[in-house]
Amino acid sequence: MTDITSAKAPAPAAADPLEDLARELLTEIGENPDRDGLRDTPRRYARWWREFTQYDPGTVDTTFESVSSGQTVIVSGMQVWSLCEHHLLPFTCTLAVAYRARNDILGLSKFARIAHKHAHRLQLQERLVADIADEIEKTVGSPDVAVVGSGEHLCMTMRGIRTGSLMTSSLLKGVFEKDGPERTELLALLQRVAR
Repeated sequence: MTDITSAKAPAPAAADPLEDLARELLTEIGENPDRDGLRDTPRRYARWWREFTQYDPGTVDTTFESVSSGQTVIVSGMQVWSLCEHHLLPFTCTLAVAYRARNDILGLSKFARIAHKHAHRLQLQERLVADIADEIEKTVGSPDVAVVGSGEHLCMTMRGIRTGSLMTSSLLKGVFEKDGPERTELLALLQRVAR
């Protein structure tokens, strides 16, 4: 016969520091974290932050043999979002990525995977564009890479001046950096796909 008085109660679940932080934030802004609409908010908050920071883009380096060297490849209209590292507020960014193929071409979905990989951290748009360009260059083995990003930053739209606007940043590398036929072709193609 088992002695019920000696049986141990299950240990309470370990406190989650992100949930604790969310509860504290809610309290600091004058909310009651135990009211109906907010009771599960700390758990959802913690889960969201982990989804954001532990994002797995999957395989990003799948390449195929190029069918023609020197062809300009552009993937445009990719939409990502990130968080401004200065205010922890979201920004959206529409990206166009271009490169001139050498021996390898990048699998089409890998452009978006690379973009999302770098967007899922506290970011600056300028760094996001540079990080994507560097990874494309490394993956395809071509120094001829261009990335243009245009985004709305809620740290400007929601606070401070409270004015919506678009910020555009670009990084042109290799033959796209210098005046010449490749740069002229790139700019003409980017203008066409932007319509």
